[in-house]
Amino acid sequence: MQVWAVSNQKGGVGKTTTVVTLAGLLAEVGYRVLLVDLDPHGSLTAYFRYDPDEMERSVYDLFTELPISSASVRDLILPSSHESIDLLPASTALATLERRAVGKEGMGLQVAKALRTQKEVYDFVLIDSPPVLGVLMVNALAACSHLLVPVQTEFLALKGLERMVRTIEMVNRARRNKLEFTIVPTFYDRRTQASVASLRELHRCYGELISTAVVPVDTKFRNASLKGVVPSALDAGSRGVHAYAKLLRNLLERRRQEQAHG
Repeated sequence: MQVWAVSNQKGGVGKTTTVVTLAGLLAEVGYRVLLVDLDPHGSLTAYFRYDPDEMERSVYDLFTELPISSASVRDLILPSSHESIDLLPASTALATLERRAVGKEGMGLQVAKALRTQKEVYDFVLIDSPPVLGVLMVNALAACSHLLVPVQTEFLALKGLERMVRTIEMVNRARRNKLEFTIVPTFYDRRTQASVASLRELHRCYGELISTAVVPVDTKFRNASLKGVVPSALDAGSRGVHAYAKLLRNLLERRRQEQAHG
């Protein structure tokens, strides 16, 4: 089971879109996918027509006194609009977690523990992380084997990326295995000088860490969200889906190379 987290310390950069689009593409080639919503805003949960304000059971329960077992985690998982994609939903109660976590041991590993109980059920897990460095983002980074960092191609988003890279460096000092990450340019509009200049600056500063797949502005993402379906199910030929398909091919090829080398 591969676990990928999608994270950035800035909101509005396309994290949820990245999660649902990659999930749809993985599901279409036969993989079983679990989505985990760790954002108190619950955008991923709401995408599939569940209300984070009304959730009685959610990922929040992993941080309470609930004993983590395969059965207890399965009890929290909901179906999505795609038969091969399931959802571990968020609830707004997650917003209280920072206060509850103070002084408690092991709170940064709860999601990793829960996911290990599902390794025979799913091929891939995609985690939608909140844009704030705290116990939820720490859980996402601790649980994943690869990190995707969507970055809007505009200069304010580049400053947020600097903070995220510092966080990754901090996390890597505590991890046994270095967390590899890929920066994914999003909301790219080649007609605007700001977008072109921002992409150029990303390549100058981060080089090979930048994905060769650049995600364009695409209204089809919004249309898919309105219908609560993965973008590839709405329009597999859209520019945005093509960009994510290229990203996924690169990620899967990287995975194959890593497996080949042991």
